[in-house]
Amino acid sequence: MSVSTSVPTVPADQSVRRDIPEPLPVLGRDVTVPLVTGGEVTYAALDYAASAPALQRVWDDVAAYAPYYGSVHRGAGYLSQLSTDLFENARGTVAEFLDCRAEDQVVFTRSTTDSLNLLARALPTDCQVFVFETEHHASLLPWRDARVTYLDAPRTPERAVATLERALADRDPHGPALVCVTGASNVTGELWPVRELAAAAHAHGARIVLDAAQLAPHHPVSVRDLDVDWVAFSGHKLYAPFGSGVLAGRADWLREAEPYLAGGGASRTVARRADGAVDVRWHESAARHEAGSPNVIGAYAVASACAALTEAGFDDLVARERYLIRKVRAGLAEVPEVRVLSLFGDDAPRVGVISFVVAGWNSSHFAAALSAEYGIGVRDGLFCAHPLVRTLLGGDPQSQGECGAPEAAPGEKSLNAIRVSFGAGTPDEHVDRFVAAVRELVRKGAKWTYRTEDGRCVPAV
Repeated sequence: MSVSTSVPTVPADQSVRRDIPEPLPVLGRDVTVPLVTGGEVTYAALDYAASAPALQRVWDDVAAYAPYYGSVHRGAGYLSQLSTDLFENARGTVAEFLDCRAEDQVVFTRSTTDSLNLLARALPTDCQVFVFETEHHASLLPWRDARVTYLDAPRTPERAVATLERALADRDPHGPALVCVTGASNVTGELWPVRELAAAAHAHGARIVLDAAQLAPHHPVSVRDLDVDWVAFSGHKLYAPFGSGVLAGRADWLREAEPYLAGGGASRTVARRADGAVDVRWHESAARHEAGSPNVIGAYAVASACAALTEAGFDDLVARERYLIRKVRAGLAEVPEVRVLSLFGDDAPRVGVISFVVAGWNSSHFAAALSAEYGIGVRDGLFCAHPLVRTLLGGDPQSQGECGAPEAAPGEKSLNAIRVSFGAGTPDEHVDRFVAAVRELVRKGAKWTYRTEDGRCVPAV
């Protein structure tokens, strides 16, 4: 069986530098940081998979709106009404960005984690959830009140589909079921066969939610084309600050569930009964799960980012990112001590997220040296995907570990890795400096000494 990855094609002639678009303007591109060896350097932000820098366009849009900020939905004043229109229009912009169906709801949340916990609270009684062990904790852990089947890490996209089909075939066909899957791994960057997994889920009477936290900033996401029931993503990975996220998709389970939070905004009417109790009628729209004063600026920032990425054109964004991926992977391949982590193999399509280990180095020590001596910001640890990273490193996927914390002193064997990630705002110089720094650290070693402090490797003072 052939499994597609549903990503845009890029003409072969775009592999040469003269045809690659320039990076989008982002905040922080001129920030300088001190080096432990002396002097300063422009900071190379290569931790996009954790939080991407804000697009300059998003920041400008938010700054222009900020003087007009007001409370939404019930205010009679001009600023409240303007803010209400902006907030609800943001919902429409996100729906268009995701190519939602006409009947879908767009709920604003705090993050992908919040979105998936909201959906977990809305599951019908006795719902069975299927999730691969390869998921980020945001999509691995929220289903505590459901019957959960955890699926082993597949080594090819075809095996992912086959594994899911076998698991669904063995379930009770009469009860509700939900499949949760990532669109792009936050560890390996590899793209998952979402459309085929959705088809398998629907063929067995299950629904599917897509964790698009790592996919939406890099590739277009179409609810219709992928045929998923829900999509969740975070603004802070989509070049939008202010702690906002999205859950978009089918309305029925959300409408039938008790509100995620009880309070103002979620309720239509509240009245005392003769016996002293309270009767509540809840909204049936997205407001049902948006109790309290919403993060208007966060929602507007997400919508601004959606508009900016759409206007920039994903064909150009994908072309540039593939060019950077080739540069980084080619550079790492020239260092024999480096092992890049992969689930589906070297030829698998991927976004700009690459994790690796370096023989003879503790990953926290290596990441600390990249920061302190070269001004390069990457991430080390287990990336809130402990079972997957431990599987890729040959460790016990059942073992526990603290997110991002090393498990050994510098120079000792440790089950953690280094992750470099980039995107629409990354200039060539940042990845060139990263590759050169990796090569130099492996060849010559660190220039400074480091110690462990509060579970982190830091330069010794």
